[in-house]
Amino acid sequence: MKIESILATKSSNVYTVGPDRPLREAVDLLAEHNIGALIVVDEPGRPIGIISERDIIREAAQSETVFSQPVSRVMTKDLITASPDDDLETVLQTMTANHCRHLPIMDRERLIAVLSIGDVVKAQLDKWQGEVDTLQTQIIEGQA
Repeated sequence: MKIESILATKSSNVYTVGPDRPLREAVDLLAEHNIGALIVVDEPGRPIGIISERDIIREAAQSETVFSQPVSRVMTKDLITASPDDDLETVLQTMTANHCRHLPIMDRERLIAVLSIGDVVKAQLDKWQGEVDTLQTQIIEGQA
């Protein structure tokens, strides 16, 4: 299964934040949209990092002034991405190996979506359910 088929079932909204914005703004966006990560973009809109709930909690444990700090201080700078042409198994392996729960999806140089581990798990479960349904049909037809 290709990532593009998962994206066809998702909202096309991609939430971003600038690197110089205060962390409080990022937290407000996460809460407002009920999401776990924001893509950090530069002035032209190119992805330069990601900030997740985990990043914020890690920083909050070390600093009492966390919410006034800029997003750039807390974000993960080594951005790992995938493309719509990647297959589900490859993306799952990438997310597992890198301990990330959100993966920006890039089409050439353009950010088109953010795939969450929940999206990946749902797609995998749907795929398995389809296989179970096929096997059940074959068994029932074989008994007739």
